[in-house]
Amino acid sequence: MMGPHHAACGAAGWVLIAADHAVPLGPLTGVGLLGPGSAVVLPEAIPLGFGLLPGITDLGILTGAVVAAGAALLPDADHRRASIAHSLPPVSEWICAAVGRSAGGHRNGTHSLLGLAVFTLLAWLLALLAMPTAAGTVQVGAGLGTVLLASFAVKALTFMPDRAQRAPWLFAVPLGAMTALGFGDQGSWFVLAVAVGAAAHIAGDMLTDGGCNPFWPLKLRPPRSLPRTPLVRALWSSGGRMKLPVLGPTGSRREWTVAVVVSLVAVAGMGAALLGVLTDGVQLLARW
Repeated sequence: MMGPHHAACGAAGWVLIAADHAVPLGPLTGVGLLGPGSAVVLPEAIPLGFGLLPGITDLGILTGAVVAAGAALLPDADHRRASIAHSLPPVSEWICAAVGRSAGGHRNGTHSLLGLAVFTLLAWLLALLAMPTAAGTVQVGAGLGTVLLASFAVKALTFMPDRAQRAPWLFAVPLGAMTALGFGDQGSWFVLAVAVGAAAHIAGDMLTDGGCNPFWPLKLRPPRSLPRTPLVRALWSSGGRMKLPVLGPTGSRREWTVAVVVSLVAVAGMGAALLGVLTDGVQLLARW
């Protein structure tokens, strides 16, 4: 799966988990899906998420989506030509080359359950870096992590203007500062957002022809009792990689179709959260 599509999947995954907004259908409410008089009708609104994180603010939804989008690029740190490798050249290219060698090449160590655990552990350790002050706790680690991952996400969005792509810090630093200051206790979800993004990447690659080996460094092969039928060959490669290749090869039309739908979910959820943040800001200024 392509880098921008991974980022969109990470953001959409966070929106589905955290957001509790809904898109009102207005005059379309009650319209029969199967024609006039149909018992199957459109609801009053379409939910954008399951709201599984009670108490999270709109800022948490917005920032978490950006963090998850950046974290969705982390597993490709094993590939020096991936989107993440071009985020902060030449340092990022050197790091990705070193990670690729230690992880056994592309789509091995970083694309496994072990890799997911390592990314989550690193995020947890980073979130432990906090500085208590008289006004509250400054979440230094989560703030720095947000800056880095937000930079990855901005660089991956190829549809953005070149100037915006070349200056990701202009977007990432304010977002990281808000996370560090803990508006709405934002630091508490940082680790989960990283895990969601990395997991979305691995799941996305398993839907392509290349597949992944989720149990790396083990190479699990089909049991000998299973015949080498076309179905078994399609789902399980000889190198231990598993796949459900409904998207076909990387960059296929099917992948692009899914990416468009996923991007719409991410944009709608982040847009609703941004509107909530702006509304809260206006209300705060009005009180002053």
